Amino acid sequence: MVSHVTHSETPSVHGWKRHGVTRAVMAVAFWSIAALLVALVHQKLDANSPVASVALEVSTIVAMAAVYIRIVSPEATLDHALFVGTAWVLLAISAEIIMTASSGRQWFALLGSPAHGGLRCVLLIAWLIAPALFVRHHA
Repeated sequence: MVSHVTHSETPSVHGWKRHGVTRAVMAVAFWSIAALLVALVHQKLDANSPVASVALEVSTIVAMAAVYIRIVSPEATLDHALFVGTAWVLLAISAEIIMTASSGRQWFALLGSPAHGGLRCVLLIAWLIAPALFVRHHA
C-alpha cells in the first residue's frame, strides 16, 4: 500500500518544525538575557546582602519567564513551560561550569554559592518553575 502526502500537509509539517526551532532559539535568547541580568545583580549585591541579591535575581528570572511565555509561546502548556525551565537550569549549570573552567576560579553567579545552600536551592527552583507560573493552558 502506498501512501501519498498531499501538498497541503507538507507546509504544516515544515511550519511546525520552524515554529519549534524558533521557540527553542527564543528560549535560549530569553535565558541569555535573564542570565546576564542575574549575573549583574549577583556581582553588585551578593557580597553585601545575599538574601536581597537572591530576591532580585528571582524577580528577574520570573520577569523574563513572563515575557518569554507572553511573547514567544502564549499557548504553552505546562509540559512546554517545565521543559523550558529544565533547559534554563541546564544552561545555568553549563554556564557556571564553563566559566569556572575558563577562569580557573569558582563562578556561582547564576545558581548562587554552595556556602548559601538554601539560597542556591531558591535560585535553582526559580530557573525551573518560572516559565510554568505563566501557563494558561494546563492540558
